[in-house]
Amino acid sequence: MTETPLQKPPLSIRLCAPRGFCAGVDRAIQIVELALEKYGRPVYVRHEIVHNKFVVDGLKAKGAVFVEELEEIPAEDAGRPVIFSAHGVPKAVPEDARTRNMFYLDATCPLVSKVHKEAEIHFRRDREVLLIGHQGHPEVIGTMGQLPDGIVSLIETEDDARRYTPRSDRPLAYITQTTLSVDDTAGIVAVLQERFPEIVAPHKEDICYATTNRQEAVKHVAPGVDAMIVVGAPNSSNSQRLREVAERAGCKTAVLIQRASDIDWQDFEGIGSLGLTAGASAPETLVEEIISAFSDRFDVTVETVRTAEETISFNLPRELRDPVPPAQAASG
Repeated sequence: MTETPLQKPPLSIRLCAPRGFCAGVDRAIQIVELALEKYGRPVYVRHEIVHNKFVVDGLKAKGAVFVEELEEIPAEDAGRPVIFSAHGVPKAVPEDARTRNMFYLDATCPLVSKVHKEAEIHFRRDREVLLIGHQGHPEVIGTMGQLPDGIVSLIETEDDARRYTPRSDRPLAYITQTTLSVDDTAGIVAVLQERFPEIVAPHKEDICYATTNRQEAVKHVAPGVDAMIVVGAPNSSNSQRLREVAERAGCKTAVLIQRASDIDWQDFEGIGSLGLTAGASAPETLVEEIISAFSDRFDVTVETVRTAEETISFNLPRELRDPVPPAQAASG
């Protein structure tokens, strides 16, 4: 007598859209790949180009060498290209590169560069600058590093905003990290505006379009599913915020995982619906990998829930559009 195969339980996967790569991440990865194609191996990258191990490992396999500081680059490779990550760097870093006669390419997201310019404008206009963000994040380090030490005050929470004491009678202005929780930031801004009604806000929202769109998609999906997965790295700010947004939207089980092998299946026992999204630095192949893993255990149907269209793209650095390699790189 043959045994009847066990029937898989049904599972509806609601796939958030937009999700995954944003224009800034896509541009940064392209810069590394095109630099390798144009200048050959090795190409150095200061810090993870984006916060995703799968992406970084893939670029390592192609010949990218990741360092945390420029001094780690061997003297004999000083002429090789070095790329600054999408998160942006303090002004001291390109100055150091020029001192070392290095050829560098800046993969800073243009929306992060916008915040850098805002900081400089406020400084030139003699305003006291407050930065809403997370201490130690590379983007925050880069933005604070656009101005002299001690000029920018970091505000991480509403409590920080309530306790903040202006250093002088100069006008106040605030800027923000681009990958924050929209709701958390709104709360901090509300406190600052209540305390300092004349504080100068950004002309256009600093939190980037991709962060906002991905959070809105999660808010739409999370309340109606039994569990939510955010594909992303633990050190990815925008991915961590997506998980928090899902929890706050009412999803009892909201987890951040890097790839399918990290799934703790006990978290998903007995579920009938699953929300799935990916942070802005997570490639679509990892989303597909997770759907495949669930398909091995469940009878899966996939529905895409789209809450916004994204058509933004950013230009590549001129050096990578120029068919003639710079002399510095050619000599390396």
